[in-house]
Amino acid sequence: MPEISRRAFGGLVGGGAVTAVAGTAATAEAVPAEAGPTERPFKARPAAASGKRPNFLVILGDDLGWADLSSYGAPHIKTPNLDRLARQGVRFTDAHSGSATCSPTRFSLYTGRFPGRTPGGLAEPIANRAQGLDPSHPTLASLLKESGYATALIGKWHCGWLPDYSPTKSGWDEFFGNFGGVLEYFSKLGQLGAYDLYEGDAEYKDLRYYTEVLTERAVEYVGRKHDKPWLLNLNFTTPHWPWLAEDDQETGAEIAAKIRAAKTQAEVSRALNHFDGGSVEKYTQMVESLDAAVGEVLAALRRSGQEENTVVLFASDNGGERYSYNWPLSGEKFVLLEGGIRVPTILRWPARIDGHQVSHEPLFSPDWTATLLELGGARPDPAYPLDGKSLAGHLLRGERVPERDLFWRVRANRALRRGDWKYYRDATGADHLYNLTADSREQADRTPDEPELLAELKAAWERINAGLLPYPS
Repeated sequence: MPEISRRAFGGLVGGGAVTAVAGTAATAEAVPAEAGPTERPFKARPAAASGKRPNFLVILGDDLGWADLSSYGAPHIKTPNLDRLARQGVRFTDAHSGSATCSPTRFSLYTGRFPGRTPGGLAEPIANRAQGLDPSHPTLASLLKESGYATALIGKWHCGWLPDYSPTKSGWDEFFGNFGGVLEYFSKLGQLGAYDLYEGDAEYKDLRYYTEVLTERAVEYVGRKHDKPWLLNLNFTTPHWPWLAEDDQETGAEIAAKIRAAKTQAEVSRALNHFDGGSVEKYTQMVESLDAAVGEVLAALRRSGQEENTVVLFASDNGGERYSYNWPLSGEKFVLLEGGIRVPTILRWPARIDGHQVSHEPLFSPDWTATLLELGGARPDPAYPLDGKSLAGHLLRGERVPERDLFWRVRANRALRRGDWKYYRDATGADHLYNLTADSREQADRTPDEPELLAELKAAWERINAGLLPYPS
């Protein structure tokens, strides 16, 4: 283990929505009355560009379900900071992750491409040191960096471990966080059974609650005097299991002891999965902790004077599981039903986009990659064409959202979205067709009524899939 720096030692000892308008059935059912009467359909604000490129603050929750925010309908979870963010910008009701698990979605966001374009993206999720994001592949960070941005990633990476893979090998100037997909929130023992909190490529000792540690570092970053525009990917692990809030050190120590005593990788995984713990109440605490953390970072951004020209994008890496609240969607993390991939998504940019708005446009993670690159004046690498479509014209000039199919593939499922319609193949190999505007819960299978449309969407899925890498046997 490297020698602990003074800065690291300081950390170790404690340093320092609104009412729904016409849209999907899910929106109408899920948004509570207390969210307010002022949300209106999205409309671009005609305005001249300032010529000053925006900063980008991209915040991910981890396994946060579609309706886990009070502004998305949670009756028992209070998220005042994220609700305020939604009131100040645009709340998206039909936004999706790029996949149904952690690392493939991160591949899709970082590269703007389907996870199946790259070998590392075939892992669902990454679980060993042999898998990862090829450092030679262009990323959101590397392309913005080439365009003059400072770049940083704070929190969960989950796109490969050292020595071969790291954010600092893939375009981020700075990294502070965990390489794996999960860790115990106090000891920082992670997915491979080893300590997993790093600054750059060196271990960083801090045994405080992880959400607090990440928040502190993000507050420091946004509060700096920056001499160039910046991208900060802030990836919380909250509310991913193990089910631990700030006052659960004792439970965390029990999990850490199981990890240290583990003889196999399976035993490490069992300890972290925490199947014998958690509750709706504990999950609520974790989501509300995430909300408070986001509030601290946004307050620091406001104090810094950069709020007006900073694009803040908040989303989840995939749908929720176990204690999550996904009503009225079906499914959860790991599957391509809406509950596994439809995620709460909020965008705020005071300089260019009005608040109190809602959008029902279907979109997914790779679209945000293309959008941020365009807003930042960065060009995609023509050798690695994007699968997402930029929403910049829609958000800034009122242009129609580009027509395209949204595509998903995991080992057990397949799905393709075109307009209101979704083609879905379940784990048994049975095909289904749903009209999501009429049936967001995916219960009314229209396969017998629309055989030609089903065949058309299946063929479209096959055409895209033909260009992807096959799963290893």
